[in-house]
Amino acid sequence: MANFKGHALPGSFFLLFGLWWSVKFPLKYACKKNKKIFYLGSKAGFQRVEIIEGTVKAVFALIGMLAEQFVPDGPHLKLYNYETQGWDHLMNWQHSTMYLFYGLSGVVDVLTHATNAIPVAFDRLMLSIAVFIEGFLFYYHVHGRTMLDAHVHILLLTAIFGGALCIFLEVFCRGNIVLELLRASLCILQGSWFWQIGFVLYPPNGGPEWDQKDHGNMMFITMCYCWHYAFALLLLAVNYTVVTWVVQIKMKAAQPVEMGLLKNSERDQESEDEI
Repeated sequence: MANFKGHALPGSFFLLFGLWWSVKFPLKYACKKNKKIFYLGSKAGFQRVEIIEGTVKAVFALIGMLAEQFVPDGPHLKLYNYETQGWDHLMNWQHSTMYLFYGLSGVVDVLTHATNAIPVAFDRLMLSIAVFIEGFLFYYHVHGRTMLDAHVHILLLTAIFGGALCIFLEVFCRGNIVLELLRASLCILQGSWFWQIGFVLYPPNGGPEWDQKDHGNMMFITMCYCWHYAFALLLLAVNYTVVTWVVQIKMKAAQPVEMGLLKNSERDQESEDEI
């Protein structure tokens, strides 16, 4: 992660899942009242979606672990360097640990929805633990850094621990659309902020470096963080509106067909009564 690409990779991971959740949860909420509109409206349909999501999460986490370990300057699964008598690439190991817990969360998702051996709420609990572990590692990741470097990572912790708390509440309030949308917004914020950290600390294409000790940069980056969350809320609102609009259109299109079927069944009943 000690470069721009290292921050863009997890940023893309969280952005993808945040955007997906901003579509999935409104769709699930809208389909609860009319399961005949989409196949996904059925319980079996959403279970398949959860299995696919867990598989993608586990695969992405595996890719992240391999990238951290086997990049040219990575540890290559070597934790201690006996030549230098010290730990070897601990930063890469910390990031690999973060990906490990997200991979475990993906595996638990698959097992929870593909079998009946695990309680349903356990998928939320494992995801909450994974997000908390990410924040726990990052909290001890910034000691000794310059002022701006530490500040951008502390701002990231707000989204991480907020997401962990939100997902933990979902263990007891499963299916709560407010908590689910809040989770999606914080995930989008986390993803976009990873990209912002990459631009601040490792400007791509030889861009100008930020002054790590300038208080003005601290004020701007804090304001920028609020803009990122406003953008996340805007994306959430747009996706929610579009999904709701599509479901309403499908409902209107399905109603005449259902009314026709109802009339045919009534006519058949009348014919049977006459006979």
